[in-house]
Amino acid sequence: MLEYYVVLRSVLAAKAYLRRCRTRCPDCGIFFLTHPCNFHQRGQIRCPFGCRAEHRRREAIARSQGYYGGELGKEIKKKLNQRRCRLPAKAAGQGRMPTRPASRRRAKRRRTAAKVRCAKPSPAMLQHVRMVIRLIEGRRVSRRQVLLLLAKILRQHTLTRRKPMDHAVLWLHKRPP
Repeated sequence: MLEYYVVLRSVLAAKAYLRRCRTRCPDCGIFFLTHPCNFHQRGQIRCPFGCRAEHRRREAIARSQGYYGGELGKEIKKKLNQRRCRLPAKAAGQGRMPTRPASRRRAKRRRTAAKVRCAKPSPAMLQHVRMVIRLIEGRRVSRRQVLLLLAKILRQHTLTRRKPMDHAVLWLHKRPP
């Protein structure tokens, strides 16, 4: 967290026009950069580090409870539950998928294991990084360029002072053999 604030402060010191883009998340209190068009909503915008998704989830739950809590909503929910109970087991999704040969299943399992090793950032986080780079550099950046940049940065050692052995241990924890 301290490294993030050091970088944010250095960017704001170098690019004074970005100070009006800095805002604070009302949930976690972290400072982050937002697009200049969000100037009037600055006290209401949540950070892209998880608070936005959590706020949307909470609001959706509240809407659903409000809807299904009323008389009309209770009737609709009752009908949905009755219809769900009447479905036979195969129609619910147990017998629909055709089976694949074992060799193709193993190949798919290998591909997913390889994907887990190089974890991809979420689309919302990528969009946020693209927007911040665009604000700082003053040019458009493609999604592919951001992915290449992140891959290059994540290959490097961290900025904190550690022994080479500690770096190797961290690397092995992230990518087990």
